[in-house]
Amino acid sequence: MYRLLLIAGLLVLFYYLLRRVINKINERGGVLSRSEVHAQGSQMVQDPVCRVFIPRASAVCEEIGGQTYFFCSTGCAKVFQNQLSH
Repeated sequence: MYRLLLIAGLLVLFYYLLRRVINKINERGGVLSRSEVHAQGSQMVQDPVCRVFIPRASAVCEEIGGQTYFFCSTGCAKVFQNQLSH
């Protein structure tokens, strides 16, 4: 009987630990930290508004709705935010 309770307790503990790990992975999904953005500065990114390609290091970086976007200018970032709000 004690073995059954011990096994059930370990399974519950394993479930909560696994759920916590999965939640942490999901939180990191599409969001880059500022240090990660600068570390990848030599990559080219495309502005979602005007579709030009710019180096990631010189792009305007905005986090909108939990997603990181890169823009060629603050004007394009404002246009994109206005498009999302309408």
